[in-house]
Amino acid sequence: MIEIELGLEDVARTRFAISPLWEVVASIRVLKGVDAHGLHRTWADRARQQLAAAELDLSPLFDLIPLPTGSARSGRIPGFICPPPTTPLPSLDMELATVRATPSALLHTTAEVPPARMAALRADPTVELGRLADAIETYWELALAPYWSRILTLLEGDIRYRAGRLVEGGAQHLFADLDPQVTWAGGTLHVAHRTAHGARQLAGQGLLLVPSAFVWPRVFSVLTEPWLPSLRYPPRAVGTLWETRPATVSDALAGVLGRSRATLLTELTAPASTTDLARRTGLTPGGVSQHLTALRTAGLVSAHRAGREVLYARTRAGEIVVEAAGAGSPPSTAPA
Repeated sequence: MIEIELGLEDVARTRFAISPLWEVVASIRVLKGVDAHGLHRTWADRARQQLAAAELDLSPLFDLIPLPTGSARSGRIPGFICPPPTTPLPSLDMELATVRATPSALLHTTAEVPPARMAALRADPTVELGRLADAIETYWELALAPYWSRILTLLEGDIRYRAGRLVEGGAQHLFADLDPQVTWAGGTLHVAHRTAHGARQLAGQGLLLVPSAFVWPRVFSVLTEPWLPSLRYPPRAVGTLWETRPATVSDALAGVLGRSRATLLTELTAPASTTDLARRTGLTPGGVSQHLTALRTAGLVSAHRAGREVLYARTRAGEIVVEAAGAGSPPSTAPA
């Protein structure tokens, strides 16, 4: 059990952030087998296929993300690979710039990672950190970018809910239902942990709360210098993240975009190829391609190469448009 003592200044500086880089790390843990309950099976099956088809060497990244094996050191993640964000919603590029600029003094870890990997990082930090950042960027494009709008909708929904809890009842109300592993009493946050224990003081730095789609069922804490004190916790309704619902095309949306484009935008509840969309909608592949180009130009759809395929996905703007029209709604933020 970790006890995080929050003074008045710490409570005043408690804030939220979303970290694309942390989602990379946490999702790789899922691909490596920590998702025993199969919460992310739908995503993981697709991601493994896309990564296998690309036939790329991502070992500079995967080697640094160990899994629990029973020892006290197992499962720990090197702090330098995913430092807590310093802004509420950094882009992946911003976080990768931080990784590339990691000081040599921080290139150490107690995690069980291949010694040769750590030796290479310490021997030539500039080159190896560049390789690591490139691997993260490649992995992101293949495995997460097509799904990011859906994930981001879930994470932002959780932050809105918790901000409301803070306004309604202060810190006690905020932490009351953050996670079963987290409890609040007398100005101290108690966080269940498999191996760590003892009290931690934040010294006025405040606490950064980072909802994470792939962290469930655990809560991860960052409480060592020089990183910002942070808790990475599962958002509400994470169990609905990969649910698909029958697509119903809104007449209002069709009136604005046209029936075919409205149908395609509504169908993109999950990333799909031109061939998939043609099969599902009855439109010709050529017609689908033309409509997707128009939707992409308007900023409602994005394209991501996954091996030999190009997958199309709704952007954040596309999610908002579909939600506003009342069709193909994104995952609910109600409790799962």
